[in-house]
Amino acid sequence: MPDALSTPATSAAPRLVVMDVDSTLITAEVIELLAARAGSLDAVADITDRAMRGEIDFAASLHQRVATLAGLSTSVFGDVLAEVELTPGAVELVAELDARGWPVALVSGGFVEVVEPLAASLGITRFRANGLEAHDGVLTGQVRGPVIDRAAKAIALREFAAEAGIPLEQTIAIGDGANDLDMLDQAGFGIAFNAKPLVCGQADAVVRGRLDDVLALAPFTLAG
Repeated sequence: MPDALSTPATSAAPRLVVMDVDSTLITAEVIELLAARAGSLDAVADITDRAMRGEIDFAASLHQRVATLAGLSTSVFGDVLAEVELTPGAVELVAELDARGWPVALVSGGFVEVVEPLAASLGITRFRANGLEAHDGVLTGQVRGPVIDRAAKAIALREFAAEAGIPLEQTIAIGDGANDLDMLDQAGFGIAFNAKPLVCGQADAVVRGRLDDVLALAPFTLAG
């Protein structure tokens, strides 16, 4: 990744900002909110933590965690969405990027059943996330479609950039876990937000606190 910290942006040309969702755009891990309703929170939280530290494969961890959700009614998504809290500064960041005309995308290892309405509430139309299989209004404990893992997140960033007509060097990625590493590396500038040590050590910048604190970083600073 280029050393954008030492080279402030000198043009008002739009950049693409791609964000992780769980523990980045929102304060919680949606899989844990679902697991709490399935009675498997402790086991799922342990697997999530190990996956975000890079100790176990994300796809394998996702299948393990989703299996514990079998039997939940799909009505649970509305309950979880109502419980989700945006990270402080998230609304302000998205509003500022919208005012600049910079496209924003969400790429999540979580679930489209929550990510899609969350994105819509913020006016975000670009997103990618895992799906949960259900039959007759009940979760089967299986993932629907390909898993959005660290490789898929990087692919999504490239595809969103191509769709928006923005060069990769003009992209910014924000994430917190090991499954964000490929995306952070692929982007022109990668930001570790409230992130695990493994991620902080490989990002261009580390931010803790409010999400809109990233606006102080060089890629967001427009000259003139």
